[in-house]
Amino acid sequence: QVGRKPAGLRTHTLVCVGSTLFCLLTNHASRDFGGGNVDPTRIIHGVVTGVGFLGAGSILRQEGFVHGLTTAASVWMVAAIGVAVGVHAYGLAITGTILALVVLEGYRWIERWLSPSGEGAEE
Repeated sequence: QVGRKPAGLRTHTLVCVGSTLFCLLTNHASRDFGGGNVDPTRIIHGVVTGVGFLGAGSILRQEGFVHGLTTAASVWMVAAIGVAVGVHAYGLAITGTILALVVLEGYRWIERWLSPSGEGAEE
């Protein structure tokens, strides 16, 4: 949890792997139980809802400033990447990963370049 962020690399990794596992478990349940009542969209809905609560827990408001929005959004994005892997949409997972990295790192560089003090505006 580098840089005193609410969610660090371990959290993001666990969210991604957990999201993937939930989706893969849907495939196993469908195969093992004949596919009768297994709806993969319900699993995805559960993952999105659960990750929403995690993200909400990382958002803090102090002295009129809101902190943790980027962390919450990145946890949500990592869950989406995990779901994409879990449903074997590897192209979407790779594209989502690249876009997330461009947004997180590219915008940080732009913010530092535009900021007179050299500090980023977000988190």
